[in-house]
Amino acid sequence: MNTALIIAGGSGSRMHQDIPKQFLTVNERPVIVYTLEAFQNHPEIDAIAVVCIEGWEKVLWAYAKQFNITKLKYVIAGGENGQSSIRNGVFELEKHFSPDDVVLIHDAIRPMVSAEIISDCISKTEKYGNAITVIPCAEAMMQTEDGKVSTGSYPRDNLKRTQTPQGFKIGDICQLHRDALEAGITNSVASCTLMIEMGKQVHFSAGSEKNIKLTTVEDIDIFKALLKAKRADWLKD
Repeated sequence: MNTALIIAGGSGSRMHQDIPKQFLTVNERPVIVYTLEAFQNHPEIDAIAVVCIEGWEKVLWAYAKQFNITKLKYVIAGGENGQSSIRNGVFELEKHFSPDDVVLIHDAIRPMVSAEIISDCISKTEKYGNAITVIPCAEAMMQTEDGKVSTGSYPRDNLKRTQTPQGFKIGDICQLHRDALEAGITNSVASCTLMIEMGKQVHFSAGSEKNIKLTTVEDIDIFKALLKAKRADWLKD
């Protein structure tokens, strides 16, 4: 069984809007619906769970009904930060699925995730036990101590930019969170960073520059452009 765990527990303060960014409407469709549809339409995804910001649960269920998201099975309360929200989600899934089942943890505000990205994350998770969606680092990377000046650089070939989904076996990710609590780690940035902080190895799956995270108003502009974009026929893959 493969389950998508969509993390929609944040308030989206950096977007400076009156409602959480995952519920903003773009082209008459809420952002979270685009994300849900990507997993709804993927043949290898058996169920969807959402960690939802408090007060928006009924709205989410209404959207699921309106847009025919039939794979949505669980809506789970968010936590005080990202790590606790993910922990709430995987602990709930542990009650319903076996330890060897796969969970793909995905940001609700990455609505452009493709079927190819989902498939590769599932495949790599099944093969290696975990899979972190990444893309190459194309820019020159500068080192800085104060955020203002730099006297050094870092080899970009040694870096990867992480995205979601991030895939795990349910039993493994639940145990990771239990061990992290015991170690006093409560606010890791992402599941992949938590793995590293706990001394674990992570494996990579293929991401895409189009798999953007909607953090600012400018990201919404890019998202709208991507929805309209069509690749020219003469461009090679």
